[in-house]
Amino acid sequence: MNAHSPIETAAPAAVAIVNGAVIEVPLNRLKASPRNVRKVPHTAASIESRAASIAAKGVLQPLVIEPELGEGGDPTGNWLVTIGEGRRQALRLLASRKRIKKTHLVRCVVDVVNDPAEISLDENVSRTDMHPADQFEAFRDLAERRGWGAEEIGARFGVSAHVVRQRLRLGAISPKLMAVYREDGLTLDQLMAFAVSEDHGRQDQVFEILSYNRAPHAIRRAMTESKVPAEDRRASFVGLEAYGEAGGTILRDLFTEDGGGWLEDAALLDRLTADKLGHLADDLRAREGWRWAEAYLDFPHGHGFRRVYPHPVERTQAEVKKIEAVSEDYDALVTQWSAVEDLPPEIAARFAELEAELEAFGDGHAYDPDDIARGGAFVVLAHDGQVRIERGFIRPQDEAPVVEAPQDEEGNPASDQAPAAVEPEDEVETAGAALSERLVLDLTARRTAALRDALAQDANLALVAVAHALALRTFYPTYDQPTCLELKPACIGLDGHAPDLADTLAGRQIAERHAAWASRLPREADEVWGAVMTLDGGGLLDLIAHCAALTVNAVHVPWDRRPGAWAHAEVLAQAVGLDMTGYWTVTADSYLGRVTKARIGEAVTEAVSAEAASRIADLKKPDMVEAAQGLLAGTGWLPELLRTRSAPPLADESGAVAVAAE
Repeated sequence: MNAHSPIETAAPAAVAIVNGAVIEVPLNRLKASPRNVRKVPHTAASIESRAASIAAKGVLQPLVIEPELGEGGDPTGNWLVTIGEGRRQALRLLASRKRIKKTHLVRCVVDVVNDPAEISLDENVSRTDMHPADQFEAFRDLAERRGWGAEEIGARFGVSAHVVRQRLRLGAISPKLMAVYREDGLTLDQLMAFAVSEDHGRQDQVFEILSYNRAPHAIRRAMTESKVPAEDRRASFVGLEAYGEAGGTILRDLFTEDGGGWLEDAALLDRLTADKLGHLADDLRAREGWRWAEAYLDFPHGHGFRRVYPHPVERTQAEVKKIEAVSEDYDALVTQWSAVEDLPPEIAARFAELEAELEAFGDGHAYDPDDIARGGAFVVLAHDGQVRIERGFIRPQDEAPVVEAPQDEEGNPASDQAPAAVEPEDEVETAGAALSERLVLDLTARRTAALRDALAQDANLALVAVAHALALRTFYPTYDQPTCLELKPACIGLDGHAPDLADTLAGRQIAERHAAWASRLPREADEVWGAVMTLDGGGLLDLIAHCAALTVNAVHVPWDRRPGAWAHAEVLAQAVGLDMTGYWTVTADSYLGRVTKARIGEAVTEAVSAEAASRIADLKKPDMVEAAQGLLAGTGWLPELLRTRSAPPLADESGAVAVAAE
């Protein structure tokens, strides 16, 4: 019979078994051979890949088979696959997906002479894999010669389009580097690092520059050093889509999780950022009525402007009742529908309506119209790419003019000018004959002593007086301090020592707390006493805590050595249980790039291990910084200056406070 004629499924035993014959066997008659030396099963991915190839091109290489024999030594009609088990499984996968029939005819070669185990071993051992460079260039050839895209190529080879794009990118590497790779002068990881950019000139240039250190991360950094990472705050603010629509190009690394790649046109990004911030500033000025609004990439510290804050709005009785009614409706709706995940359209619309009504009333605070007419706002870009708006700044030239009292020719107040009001205490002091300066000092000193004694016996009132004095010093001008307590808290600026401090967790929380208190306190300093008197104990302590906290100064200034203050700062840190891991993270910018290699090694040794530190010790400084940052990520490591030592015990076992012996 013709060796190439198909085998009928119904009569398999009638086929003559001829060694070397090429026959077609129904797929459902092919079985795995127990003498196949490959015991580790084919992976699902490899079977998918073979199935895709077969679906596109058919079975290119016939399977090698032998007949299955029954107990009596007679053929059963089935065939054992000695070579090609992966192809058999791929065909079965296509059959299970209805791409082919279960009786699909498969071209096979009969081998009943060679030992099945030997030829199975030979098939897997003696072959030589294609060099990856040949594979990369072959993929590129398919794309260029056949015009196939990544999706079509991937479908024909059973791999994802992303994998195809990676291979196409590697196939387009500089011919010089590809030649070095073929000669094992570069590893695949290094080649992938060079392929982050398709610029052959830059690839060759970096190859020459990094002749002594071609670590993949060093190559990738050199290839992208003039570009802006996609996670940059400017990129987050502008948006990659808007940047692309403006003509900007994005360099994407197909081989790492790079967060989106790199933006190649830094000048365009800066212009887009400035334009968008400027539009937001213009919109803010038009919408809220400020005299000016200026956009800045970073907050302009040291502006020298006075700042004002919003204050509670006095609402009419009708407004109060309306707010209460809307709030009640909103709360009732929340109670009724809180357990429902997908709200009906009419209920969602009602929620939106009530929220809009409440939003229209505001948060109960507003700036004085005169402050808005004279003041302005800064629109700045925070470190996370979000917009930060700081309102209420009055420039010196916009301050209200000081109205001087009319005077006559001799410089005395004009006759039609009302005499200045005289305080009652001044009247008592000046009534009758004038007292001598010596006597005034004597009497007021005695009164001061009595006042001190009385205040010391009234802790609650003393708390009010301290809060009042601290609030005046913290929120009001130095020339407007109506308090007899000589408390003079000082708050030094920290932004000059630590840039971007205002955008950190501590900086934001302090600013929010300060703004909240500024809004609660009255506009005029002489009204603060009455406002502080109305605070309960908790409110007084909160106000004191905020004001006192702003006076903390634990900065180590080289020309102002204050060992006692620094020691007390440590005691204070222990008392509050300060954990700087919530406020600070070790990075190249925050620490590693600003210390010696020895310090970097110490940090890695402490946080990871001495072995890890030794692995990176011989790297150049930039590479060591990058490697150390990865090693230290998530460890919570802190430099000595940021660590809080364990607090000493405050009491003995009996509960009594421990007092050190003199």
